[in-house]
Amino acid sequence: MSVQHATIALLDAEPELGEGLNPQERETAGRVLTVPTRALDPGPWRPNEGLAGVTPVVGLLIVDGIVTRDLLFAGRTTTELLGAGDLLRPWDDDYQFDALPFAATWHVHVPSRVAILDTRVAMAAGRWPPIARGLGARHVRRARTLTFQRAIAQLPRVEDRVLVLLWTLAERWGRVGTQGVRVPLGLPHRTLATLVGARRPSVTTAVTGLTRAGLIERVDDGWLLHGDPAEILSERLEGADRVPS
Repeated sequence: MSVQHATIALLDAEPELGEGLNPQERETAGRVLTVPTRALDPGPWRPNEGLAGVTPVVGLLIVDGIVTRDLLFAGRTTTELLGAGDLLRPWDDDYQFDALPFAATWHVHVPSRVAILDTRVAMAAGRWPPIARGLGARHVRRARTLTFQRAIAQLPRVEDRVLVLLWTLAERWGRVGTQGVRVPLGLPHRTLATLVGARRPSVTTAVTGLTRAGLIERVDDGWLLHGDPAEILSERLEGADRVPS
């Protein structure tokens, strides 16, 4: 994987981090918060490498792109899907439990960029509380997403898991069009399976069933979702807890 570095104005790339600053504070913070970035090619990624000597005191912020983190434990893999705006601390994410060893790997799915949030960002967060609040919100969002992903994995029917997952992804990445909601994430069935806690063959069968029902459609850049999600999901999930696993 090639390593390319450039700098960006953090508050231009992530305007939400500047919400709550008055115009003068926003101007000053904008000048201070010019941070290095690293361009990532698709393929395996080692987050702790290629930082060009910059210490990511606060963490690594995905500026654009799609990254997954796979965790292999007891012969089973679970996956976390990450994208623009997600704040990572891989040295903490991958911290090992002595009694319960696991393996964590990262994979870049499309050309991506991460911003290296260094000491200046930490100091800015201390000087301007709205920036600290914005950074903290990224951690909360990531934890909330993982919690909901865990809830999806508890649904008895794999078809329902896949459908709820795709509509969840549509909330963040979806684009509404005349034919439905397009989710431009060309994730393979193996990745969908580890996201919903199922086996790949079961996910393939589920995708086939959902496609025949006219609820989803595979397109060149990902998925096209059809119908009103509130109606579809409420109907499908009603009484789901009574379906045997």
